[in-house]
Amino acid sequence: MKDVILGLVGVGRIGVMHANNIGAINGQLNAQGINVELRLTDVAEDHARKVAAGLGAQFLPSVEALIASGVDGLVIATGTGTHPELIRAGVDAGIPVFCEKPVAMNVADSLPVLEHIRANDGVVQIGHQRRFDAGYLEAKRAYQAGELGWIHSLRAVTCDMAPPPVEFLATSGGLFRDCSVHDFDILRWLTGREIVEVYAKGSNNGDPAIGEVGDVDTALALITFDDGTVGTVSATRYNGAGHDVRLEIQGSKRSIMVGLDDKTAMESAESGIAFPSGEPHKTFAERFDQAYRSEMAAFVELVLGQRENPCTPEDAVAASRVADAAQESLASGVPVRVALATA
Repeated sequence: MKDVILGLVGVGRIGVMHANNIGAINGQLNAQGINVELRLTDVAEDHARKVAAGLGAQFLPSVEALIASGVDGLVIATGTGTHPELIRAGVDAGIPVFCEKPVAMNVADSLPVLEHIRANDGVVQIGHQRRFDAGYLEAKRAYQAGELGWIHSLRAVTCDMAPPPVEFLATSGGLFRDCSVHDFDILRWLTGREIVEVYAKGSNNGDPAIGEVGDVDTALALITFDDGTVGTVSATRYNGAGHDVRLEIQGSKRSIMVGLDDKTAMESAESGIAFPSGEPHKTFAERFDQAYRSEMAAFVELVLGQRENPCTPEDAVAASRVADAAQESLASGVPVRVALATA
């Protein structure tokens, strides 16, 4: 049995989810001759100790102690503002790093982190979990196999059932950076093309406090790819029907939709249509439960050198460039060209 020790920094909502997923995938990894041990830390020490005890994991009092304990990989699930320093700490320790998106609060702050990773031959996987969702994987396969023909339209949708706390939204960077960045990433990944221009509009018809902290609760972006293909990316915080994430791809031969299943948060206006009949997802964690587990299994394989990086920091920053352009367009009311990477 090959042992892999993962160190987890941050045991808030996302951190606890990752910790539970590490435990959940350990059985399948055991069948491959791999055993994962979890160690964790958080500045909220009492809470972290309780989480560790509940998971049978070891608690360490600091990031430095966690790394010094001999972990093989570092999982970062803390607030965005701490990502750069923690990524650097893992890279400097010479261990692979998994970090929730984004790399930093904005693209400008991400660039020095990318330089540090490259200069030190760091291995860093960023958490864009949709790349592991079965529907998106099948859509990419079908497109690459030529089954869809050439794509003429794409429509990406991400809808939260209810908004997160306003305190979070005040520091999230805006709806496009926090939410739609996942759509921007998956569209680049699936098509293999760059988004070069964004024109965005938004509205606030829910809690006025969301507008007061500088955000919108609903937004739509018209995007243009480098080959002229157009698409839309929409998001809302108030989809009472359930958590709804879909991607519609219309091609010259065939059209398919990711996220169209019995749990889709939608109902037909036509008579006699019972589909979908299942209970819609309530949260993103439910919608992407298996994708999150596969993502963490992929990180274990990355730690062991068994696979290529499924989502590089450069990939994540490219998606963030599009999100930045969308936020700028939202504020200015005019189309914005996406800034190109200079290195």
